[in-house]
Amino acid sequence: MNEDHRKVAVRWFEEIWNHPRRETIAELLGPDSVLHDGPDTMRGPEGFYPFYDRLRATFPDLHVTVEDTLVEGDKVCVRWSSRMTHTGDGLGMPATGKSCRVTGMSLARVENGRIAEAWQNWDMLGLLHQLQESPGPRPV
Repeated sequence: MNEDHRKVAVRWFEEIWNHPRRETIAELLGPDSVLHDGPDTMRGPEGFYPFYDRLRATFPDLHVTVEDTLVEGDKVCVRWSSRMTHTGDGLGMPATGKSCRVTGMSLARVENGRIAEAWQNWDMLGLLHQLQESPGPRPV
């Protein structure tokens, strides 16, 4: 079972972000799934699609590398890094053309081969810092 949970998590990053296959979202998210991303909560595939579409439009070349996975019980934790280029208008600013690297961690509860609930933390402040024209000192 643990290896199956790991495969669901890795498939999420590979098929949804690295080799964009939008239909995988509905395959891997249960209709009642809950995704927590910072202050935002998305429910089911329908709730996730707008986030996904905005991010793909802003960073069409987004690529995620799974750095580590840990599985315990029905949960899988993924430490990941990503690289992307800001070629689409998004994040409240016009496209900058700048390349960025971001790190994050995702924790998912897997139920019957699908993600039932997930929590995600990623370095949005670091991303915005990389996109600014003159970022000044990085916050501590």
